[in-house]
Amino acid sequence: MRYLEKIAEYFSKYMAFIVLAIAAISLFVPSSTLWIKTEWVNYLMMIIMFGMGLTLKPDDFSTVFKRPNDIILGCLAQFIIMPLLAFTLCKLFHLNPALTAGVILVGTCPGGTASNVITYLSKGDVALSIGMTSVNTLLAPVVTPAITYLFLNQTVKVDVFSMFISIIQVILIPITLGLFINRVLHKYTEKISNILPMISTIAICLVVGTVVSHNSEKILTTGHIVLIVVILHNLLGYLCGFSLGKILKLDMNKTKALSIEIGMQNSGLAAGLAATSFPNLTMATVPGAIFSVWHNISGAILAGIYRKIK
Repeated sequence: MRYLEKIAEYFSKYMAFIVLAIAAISLFVPSSTLWIKTEWVNYLMMIIMFGMGLTLKPDDFSTVFKRPNDIILGCLAQFIIMPLLAFTLCKLFHLNPALTAGVILVGTCPGGTASNVITYLSKGDVALSIGMTSVNTLLAPVVTPAITYLFLNQTVKVDVFSMFISIIQVILIPITLGLFINRVLHKYTEKISNILPMISTIAICLVVGTVVSHNSEKILTTGHIVLIVVILHNLLGYLCGFSLGKILKLDMNKTKALSIEIGMQNSGLAAGLAATSFPNLTMATVPGAIFSVWHNISGAILAGIYRKIK
């Protein structure tokens, strides 16, 4: 077990470099990770969520629901800051209509499960992160189309039932199962708690490899402008979330969760919505695909920084 813990410590310490290396290899040699099927992504996220559940206790969630103001703050910040940043960046960089639609969709989507993982690896308030993701995702079928219409004067259709099932499968069931096992077999789960971040890092690497390799051609042919916009959108989201937490004098764990939750979007959902809602704007899927890659890389780097901040 000590040997595994040493390996896990190595993974945690160099997580950002490992993820960046996988992304680079998958981008320039896509065949190296094309063997990872896109349909595996949800299963990988379920493994990560299950591992997180093993580290949580029911009390972690009761604290969140006793303080709904934190959840409300996260919801408002998510659906105000990221859409405004997206709209502003599109105007500043004069993006064409297709890329503008894609960036706006990224901004109007809720946070994804990746934000929960990065909060976990950052030693932030995981329960708060999961609470914000769940509530924002449940609001998304109404809020995402409404804000998208506001900025684009076009509406998008969101499959409410499919989204709801996805939340249950990818987030709620694995975490609940992990919580249950942790409660029943706590003395055993405590022994493996130190190696769980390593499992999460491996899963993130596989997710990044999948997304990059299957979208490498699009990523390489869209030019530097959309890449710059995506990076700025993500980083400014982190910065705004962190600044908001400090202004409101939240404790550091909550500030980390708020920063990550705002900066990381469900970009996979954005890419999917772009494909179905704007079929004539084929490039609209590109910002979501690039964001999916970049926010995992930046999240890994941020986790390494935030882990050192208490």
